[in-house]
Amino acid sequence: MDLLLTGGTGFIGTPLVARLRADGHHCTILSRQARAEQDGLRYVRSLDEVASDESLDAVINLAGESLAAKRWTRTYRQRMEDSRLGTTEALLGLFRRLDSPPATLLSGSAVGFYGHQGDKELSENASAVSGYAQGLCQRWETAAQQAGELGVRVCPLRLGVVLDDGGGALEQMSMSFRLGIASYMGGGSQWFSWIHRDDVVAAICFLLQRQDLSGPFNLTAPEPVTAKAFAVALRHHFHTLPPMSLPAPVARLLLGEMADELLLNGQRVVPTALLEAGFEFRYPELEQALAAIY
Repeated sequence: MDLLLTGGTGFIGTPLVARLRADGHHCTILSRQARAEQDGLRYVRSLDEVASDESLDAVINLAGESLAAKRWTRTYRQRMEDSRLGTTEALLGLFRRLDSPPATLLSGSAVGFYGHQGDKELSENASAVSGYAQGLCQRWETAAQQAGELGVRVCPLRLGVVLDDGGGALEQMSMSFRLGIASYMGGGSQWFSWIHRDDVVAAICFLLQRQDLSGPFNLTAPEPVTAKAFAVALRHHFHTLPPMSLPAPVARLLLGEMADELLLNGQRVVPTALLEAGFEFRYPELEQALAAIY
């Protein structure tokens, strides 16, 4: 296939591109930095560099500033929104300009789409509860779904917290553990929907090939855990004191709105659509995933 990727040099994009190239696909990556073209791989700094008569089989849209990287100032909120909505709108413009739009759009989203719903188990057909992250995900998905008007198969990818070494959320979450302190936020009963990065890559490749599948897919492991259970499992790989809580008021003081949106609340999300489609997880349980990582 001839593929176009945004976010192709990021935490998920880097191993995904390696897998796609190994499978024989040709990849064009939208990147802010100029890079040398390689066999089966090229970089463009603008979508204007994609010719109107160019044939693209599919687009994988993973662009987006991290929600957990910085305090949510007005400026950073704008960056989070522009990186998601702006990039998706630019892709829609490209689709309309192409002589023939791609057959498939796999577009990023997150489990924040559902909002905060306590212990309720959330599959793809669950309703949403409003909040900032929820609204951003919903707007992101709504923009991507407009590609369907051009005959494009659209699959929003509702990602959980992606775990692996070499960066990502786990690097931040394990910092206190490396100092001998096993910690979790607030009461610890909030749900933590996670997925190993290898399963993210495999799921994207699975959906790329399955032309019969469309609509949203939860990219989360089948067994979500609570924040406290995650701390207990992670502690097995470090020498730490017993798990302790960072009180909610302290978390809010340090992190502002992000604390309530991402850390003190969570979603109990299950990958119903992937499982029903026959996808098999390599790491369905947290202990397996952490053992592979560490």
